[in-house]
Amino acid sequence: MTRDEFLKRMRRDLAGLPADRIDDVLNDYTDHFDAAREDGRSEAEVAEALGDPGRLARELRLEAGIKNWEEVRSPSNAWTAVIALLGLGAIDILILLPILASVVGVIVGFFAAMIGLFIGGGGVLIIGPFQGFPGGSAAAILTGLGMMAASVAGTALLTIVTIWLVNGLMWFGRLHYRVVKPAIDAQA
Repeated sequence: MTRDEFLKRMRRDLAGLPADRIDDVLNDYTDHFDAAREDGRSEAEVAEALGDPGRLARELRLEAGIKNWEEVRSPSNAWTAVIALLGLGAIDILILLPILASVVGVIVGFFAAMIGLFIGGGGVLIIGPFQGFPGGSAAAILTGLGMMAASVAGTALLTIVTIWLVNGLMWFGRLHYRVVKPAIDAQA
């Protein structure tokens, strides 16, 4: 593979990252090819030593996703980081994916239950006092408020569990795949 082919494929596979980040990465690899050429190595040798540019790009995308997640913990950054991890496409992902899908399904189910509990509590709070709720109006109001409060507390706990799950996946990605930045730091 030539230098131009390597860089072209790298640029294509990095699509979606900020343009300045892509330019920085490509400049680093261009400098690497230039330094190797000065040492008398061929472009094909350098490209082979660097490895698959698609794999390198996926690792860089994962590192960017992890960095974004660590800076701003938002659902979109979590989703981006998890998709980047799944984008590495290793055999282990085939083992991890069913487990991850089950856990995500359970969490989504609990979130839906919390929404239903909140709406049900609102219904008891509003309609209960007028429909002969057992225990009277005060019991209806307190039951409705209790259901709504339990729903908010459950949602908060589920949010914490979801954050732990995303953090665990990012840890797995860094540990298992030795993403580019940590690997370089370990060698320095």
